[in-house]
Amino acid sequence: MKAYWQLTLAQLRIFMRNRQVLFWTLAFPIFLMIMLGSFLGNGNGVSVTIGLVDQDHSPQSKQLAAMLKKNEAISLEKSSSEQEALSKLKKGDVQLVLQVPKGYDEEMKTAAKGEKPFTLPVFYNETNMAVSQVGQQLVYNAVDAVSKQQADYKPSVVIDPKGVEALNLRYIDFLVPGIVAMMIMSNNMNGVAGQIASWRERGILRRMQGTTLKAHTFIAAQITARLMLNGLQALIVLGVARLVFDVEIRGSWLTLVSFVILGTLAFMAIGFIIAGIAKTPESAGPIAGFLSFPMLFLGGVFFPIKNMPEFLQPIVHILPIAHLTTAMRETMNVGASFMSLGSEALILSCWLVGAFIAASLTFKWE
Repeated sequence: MKAYWQLTLAQLRIFMRNRQVLFWTLAFPIFLMIMLGSFLGNGNGVSVTIGLVDQDHSPQSKQLAAMLKKNEAISLEKSSSEQEALSKLKKGDVQLVLQVPKGYDEEMKTAAKGEKPFTLPVFYNETNMAVSQVGQQLVYNAVDAVSKQQADYKPSVVIDPKGVEALNLRYIDFLVPGIVAMMIMSNNMNGVAGQIASWRERGILRRMQGTTLKAHTFIAAQITARLMLNGLQALIVLGVARLVFDVEIRGSWLTLVSFVILGTLAFMAIGFIIAGIAKTPESAGPIAGFLSFPMLFLGGVFFPIKNMPEFLQPIVHILPIAHLTTAMRETMNVGASFMSLGSEALILSCWLVGAFIAASLTFKWE
């Protein structure tokens, strides 16, 4: 136990004495967050995403969906239930929700005969009225086009807008969790790979192996030191975000810390794999960079994952950074619980276990 604490303290001293490491692992993420937040922090998306709940499943309801899809300004997302669609609306994933109730087909036939027009419920985000009004107009144009296709045109279907209180999220609210996830990835995957490869080349690991020090004590000290460092850095970044941009944490701190730990362990394991594969410190850096650079753009750090091209979605959804950013973002912005983020925790745990098994097979003391 004494050796474990001595190694942990020694590792922390190494971090504190290396000013370049401190800059790139802490000052740079804060600088990037402030720069992007200052220029884009208050911006909201201008595209209109409409959630469609088709409870009728009739030719008429399919015709309405087809009419909406024709408009290039509309991105249509189908939901199986009203509750699911409204949940997306409250989170800001969609701007409007159009509900097509059961019996829509029959009511349309009745309305076409000159009776009272049929009303479609449309739910919109009260906190983003500009986009909501544009979306309502687009939906109105679609349903009006459906009415015009009826003989002896009369408005056979109209919309009934209903406001829903949703989260008013800014780009900075989206960005900050991504910055924290990026910092965790960089500190552990890139940092571990470079440091272990350097120690191996300088013979430090060989000398450690010649002592009574056990491998699990060495690894445990590395994990503890990096967990302490990541926790401190995450607190500093979140503190700056709160002071400068008034970013809130709506979820549990325990859930947030749990994913910081999971992410740290998963990326440390990947870093040990790179350190085992790389023959020199000079080769460890490019290998880590080759893996981390695409993750910055595919893992939802700066841009929403759902906006990625469809052919990339299968790749995106297996990346550990994608699940870490999702978990951090859902916790901070929506207040999601750890249980509701079970799939993210499971996938990160799978990466953790699989990577540590691979690391144990590739790790070399000299």
